[in-house]
Amino acid sequence: MEQRELKRDLKNRHVQLIAIGGTIGTGLFLGSGAAISKAGPSILLVYLIVGTALFFVMRSLGELLLSNAGYQSFTDFAADTIGPWAGYVTGWTYWFCWIMTAMADVIAVGVYVRYWFDIPQWIPALIAIILLLVLNLLTVKLFGELEFWFALIKVITIVALIAIGLFWLIIRFKTDSGVVSIRNIWSYGGLFPNGIAGFLSAFQMVVFAFVGVELVGVAAAETSNPEKNIPSAINKIPIRILLFYVGAIFVILCINPWTELSAANSPFVQVFALAGIPLAGGIINFVVLTSAASAGNSGLFSTSRMMYNLSKHSQGPKFLSKLNQNFVPGNALVVSAIVLSIGALLSYVIPDTAFGVVTTISAICFIWVWSIILISHIIYTKKHPDLHKKSHFKAPLAPYMNYAILIFFVAVLIIMFMSEETRMAVMLTPIWFIMLFITYALRKKR
Repeated sequence: MEQRELKRDLKNRHVQLIAIGGTIGTGLFLGSGAAISKAGPSILLVYLIVGTALFFVMRSLGELLLSNAGYQSFTDFAADTIGPWAGYVTGWTYWFCWIMTAMADVIAVGVYVRYWFDIPQWIPALIAIILLLVLNLLTVKLFGELEFWFALIKVITIVALIAIGLFWLIIRFKTDSGVVSIRNIWSYGGLFPNGIAGFLSAFQMVVFAFVGVELVGVAAAETSNPEKNIPSAINKIPIRILLFYVGAIFVILCINPWTELSAANSPFVQVFALAGIPLAGGIINFVVLTSAASAGNSGLFSTSRMMYNLSKHSQGPKFLSKLNQNFVPGNALVVSAIVLSIGALLSYVIPDTAFGVVTTISAICFIWVWSIILISHIIYTKKHPDLHKKSHFKAPLAPYMNYAILIFFVAVLIIMFMSEETRMAVMLTPIWFIMLFITYALRKKR
């Protein structure tokens, strides 16, 4: 019987929009309000710092993926460069990252639907999981189409916000908050109104806002032309960060003084309400609903592919490595959806604390994944200097930039530990890694 393999059915437009979808999520639409309330206008600098660091992580990822046609994800080169344990721990950690992230997004779908319909939020959350599972079971091309349209909605919304804001800035439009002006950025306490402490406290939320930026690497195994599409998607990340994050937040701060933005609400909703657009709240609610659905869709896709890849390399149950007639890992998709449903139920039972703990743990685990990519690239440059020298997509300033970003990640973890809001999650996360090392040792012994 012929062995089925994953199909390379994702086209360039799919990969480009998957990359955009990975850099625009609920962290921007919902989390930016809380981040602004902590850091004030200096939030722009936080987005630039984290975005720059992750661009270099992605360049390392891109070079590694293209250095060997056999690499289908970062677990492959982690196992090859660092050791089998690194592939095992990183693979399952990445699965855990996206399960935790998708839990929050699926619960968010339920909350957003209640904006229009007064029904228990677990009903639309469960419907979303079932719908995304069915669609993902069909073809990988359908996943690409879903992400294409989901991401397009996000892009149109942000571009519309920036266009409206710039127009108001030019004509000095007067809102209920005053005249739209660039002076609003520094006229309310300066760039660092809450001091260095406020500036540093925003890093956790911004790191979570960028989770998923590496999804283009997971999709590498299913692109029709990875040598062309992967570099193209990665090199456009800085433009997307400047436009979608820095650009959007800049315009919001020009329109509304940061002191008037609520930490509990999306600043996007407030800006469109000021624009006088009828049903502005409903329009933005629809956008954040599709954003959450998009993140949940990405989560289901990436967790199933990670399960498939781990099982294919004998690091997980064998049945998870089977592909259905549509050449997608059906068993892995179903298992991920079941776990996601359990997590969604738990998040609903303890709504007051679950979201904060889950998102922080997710951010910490993503920092592990990004760090493994950097360490793998350092080892790759030392073991294969000839390949690194001949690479057509060489990571700039390597390996020195890799070391600098690793130090930066350690600093972010220290900041999280020092904050009362995130300390508990930092202390709980090592339990996951201890479990993984134990299970790896048992599997190796067996």
